[in-house]
Amino acid sequence: MRFIPREEKFFDLFEELAAKIEAGGMLFLELAESGVYSEQQVARLKEIEHEADIITHRTYEKMHTTFLTPLDREDIYCLVNKMDSIMDMTEAAAARLVLYRVKKPAEALIEQAKILCESIGKVKTIIHALRDMKHASLILQTSVEINTLENAGDVILRTTMAHLFENEQDVRELIKWKEIHERIEEAIDVCEDVSNIVEGIVLKNG
Repeated sequence: MRFIPREEKFFDLFEELAAKIEAGGMLFLELAESGVYSEQQVARLKEIEHEADIITHRTYEKMHTTFLTPLDREDIYCLVNKMDSIMDMTEAAAARLVLYRVKKPAEALIEQAKILCESIGKVKTIIHALRDMKHASLILQTSVEINTLENAGDVILRTTMAHLFENEQDVRELIKWKEIHERIEEAIDVCEDVSNIVEGIVLKNG
């Protein structure tokens, strides 16, 4: 039973941000699968990243004008900050594909992009479930699935790094790909960070 009225606008903002991140993840997957890393696609990703920033700052502003928030202020701040970071890392990886003038398509990049996209989809699921604590079991189960995806991402990164250091003769190419792959893995890691925050909110408010 709740004695304090909920400010539902915060949940609207969380869901709006999740949708924006999902759009960015899908575009990044298209970019990876195309094997043609175009400046136009990266520019659109930058636009989405900027739109995500705007939603994040609208949430911060809402915190300043709301006396009673539906969740702890620290939890709200950490949640939207980490969600925004997913988009930041995704856009940073895409930007480097163009900045470094990468030419050849990479299968490992596609595998990472698929894991990232799936992880973002599951983040969206738990964000929508956060509106009602009766969905706690769904949130906890989906968080486990996000953790499994993060582990799979770690395996791909380690395998890819081993392959690069063993087979790539051009040191410049090695450095380029190492940084790109690590940026994507960071985005996947942050998806797990988001799920951990949501799990903490569930345990605190359930």
